[in-house]
Amino acid sequence: MAVIKSVIAFITSLIISACISLDIPCYPMGQKLDLEKFTETFSDDFDTELDRSVWSGHYQYGNATTERKGSYWNQYLATTKDGSLIIPVVYLEDGMGGKGAGWYSAGIDTDFDSPDGFSQKYGYFECRCILPEGADIWSAFWLMNDGVYDVNGDGTDGTEIDIFESDGYSKLFKNNISSNLHFDGYGDEHQKFGATRFLIRNNPYEEFNTYGLEWNEKEYIFYINGVETFRTDFGGVSQNEEYLILSVEMKGENGIPSQRENAPADSAEFIIDYVKVYQYKDLINQ
Repeated sequence: MAVIKSVIAFITSLIISACISLDIPCYPMGQKLDLEKFTETFSDDFDTELDRSVWSGHYQYGNATTERKGSYWNQYLATTKDGSLIIPVVYLEDGMGGKGAGWYSAGIDTDFDSPDGFSQKYGYFECRCILPEGADIWSAFWLMNDGVYDVNGDGTDGTEIDIFESDGYSKLFKNNISSNLHFDGYGDEHQKFGATRFLIRNNPYEEFNTYGLEWNEKEYIFYINGVETFRTDFGGVSQNEEYLILSVEMKGENGIPSQRENAPADSAEFIIDYVKVYQYKDLINQ
């Protein structure tokens, strides 16, 4: 039986590798997540008002609005309702927070600037959510630390880990997400790895799905609904704590979206049921 499982795992890895190299979207087909080896260390199910001592604006401070690609961010657009966190993307004719007309949304994080912020090295990180629907709309659940900006040839001091990004609505298969890694800053020395897009069997713009990352000293392993999509050790794997980010933005630049075909007439919503983080039991017991 063990031999059969090994053969199946090997064949699956070959198929996934082929999909990645050819940039062909595929369904998750890897191993199932084993939560038994983890202990929960962080959980927010957003049943009450958003705890702004834990979550603060990602590159937004106070009521000020920040330009973000083809849109604007204001952290106070992120609110809770009916047991979920809602991050809208909405066109505001009168603008807000010192900016004028345009598409507005928010990015929030558990950075060290938050009084009760959260960060962790290694473990399992998961978000259960419904994606915002429409062309140009780009929601994400990702990890970050300041070491990402250090230019030294590898990502061990810090890697932007995009557990999922829903930036593929305009593609042939709309029910897809991508996962990506970035390090060595965002200038000329920037390095990145992007897997192929992975398909979701139900409608992710209407139904909840989970998107997860298992991160250890050897590799990153990505999941959709508890099934592995791919794994990699690109960059050497981050060895430092990273904080959580939830965000929505519009593709484009200077606050102007790149294209609006198939986009909603007025708004869309990123609906997050929960965010949970776990640590390996053997690390906690050390």
